[in-house]
Amino acid sequence: MNILGIVGSLRKDSVHKQVFNHYKEIAKNQFELSEGSIVDIPMYDGENMDNAAVVKLAEQIRKADGVIFFSPEYNYSIPGSLKNALDYLSRVDPQPFVGKPAAIIGASPGAVGSARMQYHLRQVGVFLDIDFMNKPEVMISGVFSKLADGRITDATTVEFLEVHSKAFEAFVKKHN
Repeated sequence: MNILGIVGSLRKDSVHKQVFNHYKEIAKNQFELSEGSIVDIPMYDGENMDNAAVVKLAEQIRKADGVIFFSPEYNYSIPGSLKNALDYLSRVDPQPFVGKPAAIIGASPGAVGSARMQYHLRQVGVFLDIDFMNKPEVMISGVFSKLADGRITDATTVEFLEVHSKAFEAFVKKHN
């Protein structure tokens, strides 16, 4: 099973890139997780629809059995870079997200753990016709105390991500 991970932060070693990398290891018995990059997607202008980064990401999404978004919350919402990529992808024909099983993993130094971003991403997903897994939701709070050397050090969080990976595997299998 091939799952595409989309990291919503552009920083090379962001918290979400670290969570993505460790989750890839955690989920290796359930599925192969590869990264779809949004880094080279230009600002949406409605004109440059054949941009190589957009075309590549759309093709990766189409070929994937499912998608997992690993994203921070910026100002109570979706990071601009991720929203920009979704705006581009919404105009691609054929639409790559239609009926695609997906999940969201977010982390935050605060107590809410990216909940507001996740709800906004789900709203955008309605237009894109993404089929989000409802439970378990992953909202990692206090993330700076749960990461060290690019790995999640909190045993409870690791165990929960193991549960999530198994639930997502079952969710994707139900779709295919």
